[in-house]
Amino acid sequence: MRIVFMGTPDFAVPTLSEIVGHGHEVVAVYTRAPAPAGRRGLDLTPSPVHKVAERFGLPVLTPTSLRSNAATETFRGHGADVAVVVAYGMILPPAILEVPRLGCLNLHGSLLPRWRGAAPIQRAIMAGDAETGVAVMKMEAGLDTGPVGVVERIAIGPDMTAGELHDRMMLVGADLMGRALAALERGGLVFTPQPEAGVTYAAKIEKGETRIDWTQPAQVVHDRIRGLSPFPGSWFPMGEPEARVKVLRSTLVAGEGAPGEVLDDQLAIACGTGAVRLLELQKAGKQPVAAASFLNGNAVPPGRRLA
Repeated sequence: MRIVFMGTPDFAVPTLSEIVGHGHEVVAVYTRAPAPAGRRGLDLTPSPVHKVAERFGLPVLTPTSLRSNAATETFRGHGADVAVVVAYGMILPPAILEVPRLGCLNLHGSLLPRWRGAAPIQRAIMAGDAETGVAVMKMEAGLDTGPVGVVERIAIGPDMTAGELHDRMMLVGADLMGRALAALERGGLVFTPQPEAGVTYAAKIEKGETRIDWTQPAQVVHDRIRGLSPFPGSWFPMGEPEARVKVLRSTLVAGEGAPGEVLDDQLAIACGTGAVRLLELQKAGKQPVAAASFLNGNAVPPGRRLA
């Protein structure tokens, strides 16, 4: 089929590679414009999808908007059978959605209708979900409201981080989209409307959510830590002057104490109920390290209270 691919981050790269590998004709790749990088922001860095598309020799477009008549006509000129959208980062207006004869397919990182919106991977873990998945949905004007064609379920391990789930999802999702396109091509992809029950929204992560609140139950603290790892990262303040220490990995352990109290010499920390053990930490400007290495350079004795 003739396909327009629309995506930007690493998450979208395996799907683009899968489409090319299946022999489809990718007539255009839409991605976000190169972003400022470097210490002074003077260098412009192409997106991960942009870089891969160029290696494949595919034409790349980086419009700042898709809402003009000119943008619609350019899109129409590709003569695409279908558009595939994976974490593109721009809203597709109705005029664009209506162009491909077989519609626009979106790879979404949740079991719709649960976790519609911007941060489904993080929100699933932060909520303590034991399962999530990826879905191929036919796009419409609403936010992730379109009918679903195929899904693949993914278990969320008790200590799995958002980064680990992201990496698992992007590979499973690429395979799922490949199978969905094959079914679409032979007329066998059936779309089912999403149920009205069970809708939840995965709002964008806000800065105010990232500080660890030790007064919460240990399970809540643990889920927040792993759901925000590796980015933006949960943190607590420590040192003089006070600096942020990110916690990138933790696990639940037995123990009780005042919230934030260090319970042993291996960074078991009391929460509102129960305790968590901090396994991987990162000081500002430093590389992530295991707890043992962190303790070699930072005094965190039992009995101390973390803020």
